[in-house]
Amino acid sequence: MVEDRSLTRRSALAIMAASAGALVASGAEKEGPTMPDSTQGKLRLNGRVHHSVCRWCYSKMPLDDLCREAAAMGLESVELLKEDEWPAVKKYGLTCAMPMGPSGIADGWNRLEDHDRLVKESERLLPLIAENGFPNMIVFSGNRRGISDAQGLDNCARGLSRITPTAEKLGITMCMELLNSKRDHKDYQCDRTPWGVELAKKIGSDRFKLLYDIYHMQIMEGDVIATIRENIQYLHHFHTGGVPGRNEIDDTQELNYRRIAEAIMETGFKGYIAQEFIPKRDPMTSLRQGITICDV
Repeated sequence: MVEDRSLTRRSALAIMAASAGALVASGAEKEGPTMPDSTQGKLRLNGRVHHSVCRWCYSKMPLDDLCREAAAMGLESVELLKEDEWPAVKKYGLTCAMPMGPSGIADGWNRLEDHDRLVKESERLLPLIAENGFPNMIVFSGNRRGISDAQGLDNCARGLSRITPTAEKLGITMCMELLNSKRDHKDYQCDRTPWGVELAKKIGSDRFKLLYDIYHMQIMEGDVIATIRENIQYLHHFHTGGVPGRNEIDDTQELNYRRIAEAIMETGFKGYIAQEFIPKRDPMTSLRQGITICDV
């Protein structure tokens, strides 16, 4: 995803570049949580949710600054980092809950001709991820490009099964992200929960799970809370984002993120909920607001 990140998220970054400035208009109060009096210092977190934030949403901000701000708020992780970015999180006592994996979004595990390359890079990355104490590695199906869903499923299972023993040995969970193919990632294959769940069943390892992106699956499927409850055994990580627009997760958008976070935690979920929205207002004020909404 490293080489893809600027491409697949370029429209979002354009929005972000045009939108730094005004302080956040209070909106979360109506949802339940109260915004802190100050934008400085640690948030008063409940300690139940493991909070993370996705680096790409703040690409105009130096990574060192983002890590410092995240640590000051009380977050545990800054994620979707490349290998050369890992030292920044460790400097501030953070982890990277979801490091970058061996491929970009469009060129993933659904093509047999890419397997040798992806396996080689995975076998290099997985020990490094374990050595740094990070828990997961993100993977992608790739775009269909004429491959049927059934064939893509078989191809992904064949390729990922080659590195599953290493992931199991090292205790690293490989997470395939569910992305929408309707608006943001045209032709992406792992675009619905049932397809991803079937892949997890085929691989049959506790070290392969799904990254359930709430923004993407609201666009593709809706029925978010029921889907999470019914498939939680296959869901290992969550991303947020306001629908429509992938902006703040407050009352400017159609989902009730506080209730979604409550539903996730009611399942006994122990993983991370990562903020992946593009702030239209002051970035750190909006991030504090998003964390406060999801801290249930």
